[in-house]
Amino acid sequence: MTQFGYTLMTEQAGPKDLVRYAVSAEQTGFDFEVCSDHFSPWLTSQGHAPNAWAVLGAVAAMTERVGLYSFVTCPTMRYHPAVVAQQAATVQILADGRFTLGLGSGENLNEHVVGAGWPAAARRLDMLAEAIKIIRELLGGGLVDFHGDHFSVDSARIWDLPDEPVEIGVSITGDRTIETLGVLADHLINTSPDGDVVESWKRVRQPMGLPEGRVVGQLPICWDPDRDAAIARAHDQFRWFAGGWSVNADLPTPAGFAGATQFVRPQDVAEAIPCGPDLDPIVEAVSEYAKAGFTDVALIQIGGDSQEQFLAEAAGPLLSALRSEWGQS
Repeated sequence: MTQFGYTLMTEQAGPKDLVRYAVSAEQTGFDFEVCSDHFSPWLTSQGHAPNAWAVLGAVAAMTERVGLYSFVTCPTMRYHPAVVAQQAATVQILADGRFTLGLGSGENLNEHVVGAGWPAAARRLDMLAEAIKIIRELLGGGLVDFHGDHFSVDSARIWDLPDEPVEIGVSITGDRTIETLGVLADHLINTSPDGDVVESWKRVRQPMGLPEGRVVGQLPICWDPDRDAAIARAHDQFRWFAGGWSVNADLPTPAGFAGATQFVRPQDVAEAIPCGPDLDPIVEAVSEYAKAGFTDVALIQIGGDSQEQFLAEAAGPLLSALRSEWGQS
């Protein structure tokens, strides 16, 4: 059954607003909520970057039903993996078992702030694999001593462990990440509807008897009663996507993203992101994920100031249309 999620995008709203939107999204009927984990916004026009883990703790305490994800946390530079394990265990307790730890190899934008440089892609991938192993061992509840190629853990133990184990979703985008991380993850995360990645994920896991897990995607939309206003807002705040992930992972500042996307036109954004009041293009865009084998799709409504109107006027009808498309009640 396809599940539909709401994105708590820390880059475009402050912490109190994010918690309020989370409660409203649950009441509107979303199945799960994902929370981005950034130190900086992509563009200065977005204007926010509160701490994701403080937000997740508050959201866990204020909601009752929705699944929750970190989407995604980099456990290699800004956070040591031991700290991520502790954070995940605490949020899982507050969420009564509704939390999934989403992990990825990160972006220079957020990780360079600790002054440790920005490793090459292959090294980042190896660091992530080692971090996942540490996190799993700590979440197992024992006393952990670990000395690897990238991290050391000295006599660490998580003292407050949840009754429900923390499952781990990992951002996986290609053959190298599948080979390195495919058997380390419980669930696959990918922001593009790439059916080849989904099939490769299944092929790697089947010989080892591992369950397929969930396949979680994310789709930006910009709903607004005025299509021109929606396009202008999407261009102002979300044109950063145009560089592709190989570029987006390496740029260090919002100013860098502004410069790299200065020639992206509003019509370019409108061709890539469903904009305006019509729900059909959103349903069609989500269908691409469903066809590719995704089990879960989280929507990003672009624009912090647009969330209340989206949740009050569009989210309910949109969820009804999405569920009708896949025969869900």
